[in-house]
Order: sequence, then structure tokens, then C-alpha cells
Amino acid sequence: MTNNPLKGIAIEFHILQSFPVTCLNRDDVGAPKSALVGGVPRARVSSQCWKRQVRLALHDLGFATGIRTKRLADMIADACRALNAPEDRAVQCGEAIAGALTDDTLFFISRQEVERLAAYAAETDFVLPLEAAKAKKGKKEEAATEKVALPKTEKAKLRKCLSCAKSAADGLDIALFGRMVAQDAALNVQAAAAFAHALSTHQVVNEVEFFTALDDYTRLVKDDPDALPGSSHMGTLEYNAATYYRYVSLDLGQLWENLGGDDLERAVDGFTRALYLAVPAARQSTQSGACPWDYARILVRRGQRMQLSFETPVRMAQGGGWLTPSMKALDAGLARQAELAGSLYGRLAEVTYGGAEGVSIDAVCDVLRTTLCGLMESAS
Repeated sequence: MTNNPLKGIAIEFHILQSFPVTCLNRDDVGAPKSALVGGVPRARVSSQCWKRQVRLALHDLGFATGIRTKRLADMIADACRALNAPEDRAVQCGEAIAGALTDDTLFFISRQEVERLAAYAAETDFVLPLEAAKAKKGKKEEAATEKVALPKTEKAKLRKCLSCAKSAADGLDIALFGRMVAQDAALNVQAAAAFAHALSTHQVVNEVEFFTALDDYTRLVKDDPDALPGSSHMGTLEYNAATYYRYVSLDLGQLWENLGGDDLERAVDGFTRALYLAVPAARQSTQSGACPWDYARILVRRGQRMQLSFETPVRMAQGGGWLTPSMKALDAGLARQAELAGSLYGRLAEVTYGGAEGVSIDAVCDVLRTTLCGLMESAS
């Protein structure tokens, strides 16, 4: 779209969040994820882990969200059945349309987009203009298989069904996090939100919990005096505790493009609240980490994104604790960035959550909404 009033403007969230004994995000052996930064080991939570929790929080806040699935054919077939398609035609339409869009990979789609695809099939009375699909092996084309597929001329109609998703009601998380379709780049949606991996601001070494479990049947039900004492199961779990620095950037210009300029205030408000509520879900029943933000600096800026690296790990405060020195390091780092960037820093607004003089998350959302309205009005 043209005349984008928010092009080049982003909201940057610089968040500090402390967790006690947890394993927020596990690696392939079940240990908390980590990274080597500044020559010392740090605790890490991957960007994709936190993004998923934001998507779930958006759904809980009442926003329509997309679905990532390999069962796109089943979804389309169900939508065709809802439009009274005969069973065999519903299945064939689902397989043909899904086959034209994806090749057995996770596909990110909204419910409204699925309904539009089913409506496209209904226009033909669920008898699509299919043709025999020819499989290719190397440079030689084999004989036509029994599979059928949509001709290329029909695929343009599918693109129209998906490319008109231009509102927060049509899957806000697709507008925020984007969509990549390997088979058809025209269906791609550029992500508006960028997440860095959350890293501890200080050195962290994982620790190991040893645990045992008793057999209740032997001990309570059978009441066997000759039963061997001790545990029936033993195991270990790794964990850590850390103060994390989280950096998230929301490109307002890209979000405006993805939403067609509609629902922007509500989308930004919902994203901010979901970002606040989202907590990784690993081992929450045994190592609960239900901790909200401790401190955050939120800036609205024009220009290139700028995050902090915490390349030098913070030193523990006198009397203990990582949060206070992390807050000081965050404030000093942002001040240094602004000083060095000068006129290129492009700060338009700022609000602080928590700390001695910070405000609540409701006040943060109010400031962002007021700033957004001012930017839109000044551009009109």
C-alpha cells in the first residue's frame, strides 16, 4: 500500500524479567537452553518459544489468531462440508487446494482464509477444474500419476483468497509474525514483530535437581511389611535462575501495511498486553515461573532498530541480586546509544514500566495509543 504514515517507525521494548528456579525453554536433551556471550555462559530462551506464548496470549485476550498446520486439506474439507459439499467432493477440494498451496509443511492460515477457500470451491459446486499432475524426477518427466491438481490459471484465485487478509480480525498473529510459503512467494506476509533471543544479563551455570518417587501401591494399598524401602524411580532435571534481557521490536509501518491501515490501535494494545502476559510454558507444574516484567523501557523511534547486547555481564549487587545492576546497565546502555546516535536516534516517545518511577502496563498502553494517534493525525 502507498502513503504509509508510519513507515520507518517502530516500538522497541527493552524488558528485564527475573525468574527463580525454572527451565523455561529446553534444548534437545531437556536442559535449559544457553549461549556463550561475552566469554561467559548465559541462560537463554529462544525467540520462537516466546513468540508462541504471545500468540496464545493474544487468543486468550479475544483476538482472532491463525492456525499452523500440516492438515490444511482437512481444514478446507471441513469448511466445504459446512457449505453442504458432498463428502467425496469436500475431500477432493481439500486435497487439491492444499496441494496447490503447500507441500506437507506447516502452513499458517486464518479461519477466515479457510472459509474463503471453501467459498471459492463452492462457486464451482465443489467440482474444481482439475488436471492430471505430472511428477518430475530429475530432468525427465514421468508419465502422469493418478493425482490431480489445480491448473496454474486457478492458483491466482487462491492467492486472492489469502492475500485479502487485511485486518486484525483475520489473524492478528499472521500480521505480527508473518507467513512464509515456499511454493508461492506471493502468499508471503512480512513479519512486523522482531524478537531477539532472551539472554541472562549475567553469567549462569545450569544446576541439577535429583528427585525420587515412591510406589504408593506397595506402601499404602498392599501394606507389605516386607516391601523394600526406598524409591521406585529416580531421576535428574536441569534448571537455572536468571534475570533476562528481552528485546522486541514492532515495526509500525509494516503492521500498517499488513493490516491495510485498519485496527492498528487495537492491534498494538493487544500485542503489548500479550507480550506482558506471555511466559514460556516448560515445566510450569513443577518449576513454576509465573513472573511478570520487572522493568522495561519502551521507546517509539524512527530509524534503525537498536538493541543492547549486555556483552559485559553485570556484577551482582551488594547484598545480592541481579535485577538492580541490570536496570542500571540497561539505562546506561540506552543513554549511551542515544548519545552516540545523535540525530539518527529518532526518539519520538518513551515510557518506563516498573522501577522507582515507572508506570503500570495499562499506562504503558495508554502512552502508546496516544502516541500512535498523534502520529496518524500528523500524517493525515
